[in-house]
Amino acid sequence: MRSFNAGTLAGAGSFCCETCGFAVALYEQDEVPSCPSCGGSSFKRSSMFGAAPSRAAPRLDEGRPDWLDEARGALGRPGDYLAYDAGERAVAVLLQEGWTRIGRSLSADVRLDDPTVSRRHALIYRDDGGAKALDDRSLNGVFRNGERVELSELGDGDTLTVGRFNLHFITLHGDPARLSAETAGSRG
Repeated sequence: MRSFNAGTLAGAGSFCCETCGFAVALYEQDEVPSCPSCGGSSFKRSSMFGAAPSRAAPRLDEGRPDWLDEARGALGRPGDYLAYDAGERAVAVLLQEGWTRIGRSLSADVRLDDPTVSRRHALIYRDDGGAKALDDRSLNGVFRNGERVELSELGDGDTLTVGRFNLHFITLHGDPARLSAETAGSRG
């Protein structure tokens, strides 16, 4: 079977890392990325239906990102949010009641345009009782705090990993500026 290295144009289809089996789906002109799970650079074509999905969690960044406390303090009203690093900037999305779609599709509410993310990757359901994350039959799975989940309750501070993205779940009750000051004071 022909192997592809990171940086080469591979064409459309499903590929998996030859080292760890982590899957990526590519459009026709996408470049093959380095593996978000192990950092490998050698991929082979694979079927999304023929192989069992990877059960290994993608690498989580060490500790909390520096920008997360600043993002929490900048949020304007109480509610549940997903915050993530979008490359040039951090993004925080206020979750509405009901379903929030996460994926590569143009119809996703939280669109993550990366080959490690399925078109329909995950769903968040939010109501008065809290929020839950659901794997939407993704190729690479959904991980909460490094553990693969099919359905999981979300709590303030949880990290939801979707492909190579770490989405940080934030719950704010009351005044966000006061909460940010209390959080900073409790660490010092």
